[in-house]
Amino acid sequence: MANHAQFGFQDASSPIMEELVQFHDHAMMTALAICSLVLYLLTLMLTEKLSSNTVNAQEIELVWTILPAIVLIMLALPSLQILYMMDEINEPDLTLKAIGHQWYWSYEYTDFKDLTFDSYMTPTADLPLGHFRLLEVDHRVVVPMESPIRVIVTADDVLHSWAVPSLGVKTDAIPGRLNQTSFTANRPGVFYGQCSEICGANHSFMPIVVESAPLANFENWSSLLLSQ
Repeated sequence: MANHAQFGFQDASSPIMEELVQFHDHAMMTALAICSLVLYLLTLMLTEKLSSNTVNAQEIELVWTILPAIVLIMLALPSLQILYMMDEINEPDLTLKAIGHQWYWSYEYTDFKDLTFDSYMTPTADLPLGHFRLLEVDHRVVVPMESPIRVIVTADDVLHSWAVPSLGVKTDAIPGRLNQTSFTANRPGVFYGQCSEICGANHSFMPIVVESAPLANFENWSSLLLSQ
């Protein structure tokens, strides 16, 4: 999760998020180069006299027409590649259905017969020592690590949004519609998210907690939950 006074992204925990962070750095370096060049040219124009060669130079006009087109291509190609990667869902190992309510989440593991539960925010008075206030829930979403997970997202009442920043996932939950996304957690851990849609008075109190665990631990957890 994010640290105090952190201005950058959270540590990437999925291949898609790693790509998004790399593209962000690529775009920021391109913007920095453009700003530096424009600042240099402005300084040069303010401190030097304009000659007739500068005013009528067709070569310069050719450069400042072609160069922006090249920069846009450099930004567009990796952006489109990531967009297509985010839309691809190939043979997921597990399908999870997330249903948004006012103001909690319900989860259904569709590959199991009766593995469903509601996930509410843990009240501050009941929060165990060392857990995060307003982010911890009573029932976490447990998924096997290094396995493609498909998430089907919908809502029961109003618009919600299922978002976990460190996994690079953010999908709107719309009543009467099924949206889908996918992620692969490449390391064990607990990843926090929140509803990213203004869905009402308690919008900021419906957190999302995804726990990535080895396959054996996930099987033990699912067996224990099914036996209850």
